[in-house]
Amino acid sequence: MKLFSIDEAKILIEQPKGICVSIYMPTHKLGTQTQQDPIRFKNLIKEAEDKLIEGGMRPQDARDMLARAQQLDDYQFWQHQSDGLAIFIADNFFSYYQVPLNFDELVVVTDRFHLKPLLQLLTNDGRFYLLALSQNQIRLFQGTRYSVSEIDLEDVPQSIGEALRYDDPEKQLQFHTGTAQGGGGDRAAIFHGQGAGEDDQKENILRYFRKVDAGIQELLKNQHCPLVLAGVEYLFSIYKEANNYPYLIEDGVTGNPDIAKPEELHAQAWEVVQPHFEKNQQELVERYQELAGTGQTSDNILEVVPAAYFQRVDSLFVGIGVQKWGGFDPEKNQVEVHEEQQTGDEDLIDLAAIHTLINSGIVYAVDPESVPGHSPIAGIFRY
Repeated sequence: MKLFSIDEAKILIEQPKGICVSIYMPTHKLGTQTQQDPIRFKNLIKEAEDKLIEGGMRPQDARDMLARAQQLDDYQFWQHQSDGLAIFIADNFFSYYQVPLNFDELVVVTDRFHLKPLLQLLTNDGRFYLLALSQNQIRLFQGTRYSVSEIDLEDVPQSIGEALRYDDPEKQLQFHTGTAQGGGGDRAAIFHGQGAGEDDQKENILRYFRKVDAGIQELLKNQHCPLVLAGVEYLFSIYKEANNYPYLIEDGVTGNPDIAKPEELHAQAWEVVQPHFEKNQQELVERYQELAGTGQTSDNILEVVPAAYFQRVDSLFVGIGVQKWGGFDPEKNQVEVHEEQQTGDEDLIDLAAIHTLINSGIVYAVDPESVPGHSPIAGIFRY
């Protein structure tokens, strides 16, 4: 699974202006429902083609533009899905993300990519990471309040044997096989130094975890989401010594993660992080109330949108399922709000949220009645 992050959102936002196709669809991980996903995909591609043609594109040009997406459609692709699939296509640009969100089917063809369905993966309301630790295996999951998906780890060692195999070529290193991984016959290597005692083994694990941390740091750079550890308790203190990610949660999920299903790890991890989210959100609401009337807060969309665009918003509350249509002209610093959506309009709440996030602010997507000031949007300003 390719991780959707702030950096990925910036790439999509900064694409040159032109025709942009955004496709969202629900997907399935197991069972007979996976057979419906290719059918759904073909229907959405056809819908995108029809919209491109309706917009004035020649039929062959529309098919050529969608050709890279069509190449995804094979059996193996549909057997390795998460809960949702997002596809972005433009002239000389193609990207897709398998994410732990159950999307409604949606095709949007306009002059910019439509990112709002992915907003939940960029906000601080219920998004977290889960790092399953063992000497045999390292797994990283991206979780939300409702679901979890595993992230591909290309630059993170997968076991202590892999991490330390080449560190000490002058020393004799021994490997033996541990428990079987998954349902296959492959067994993970466990590392021992020649004559290693308890202190030596702890040092080996620490060196291993430092390599893991380096990879995690690179993968999660610019992220602000909590990270939960899962593993035997003995490993927690060693990993915390190696850790440099600033949002590591003190408590973790104890037990052997190698034999636990992702859904089981997710349920236990959510119990750990839920109080964290509730505490942080309440503290931010209290801060908003304390600063009200000082000029450092606003629930007026005409003020919040320019502040978000020009990097002034520190924290933002937005109401889930609420849209405010209109436009923003950065050169004139002017916001125009329409009662109903007009041609060329964008969702101003989405615009404010995205720019707050890419400018290192914090966003909470909450029930509309939970937004301070009882407005669809409310922000705390940096100055």
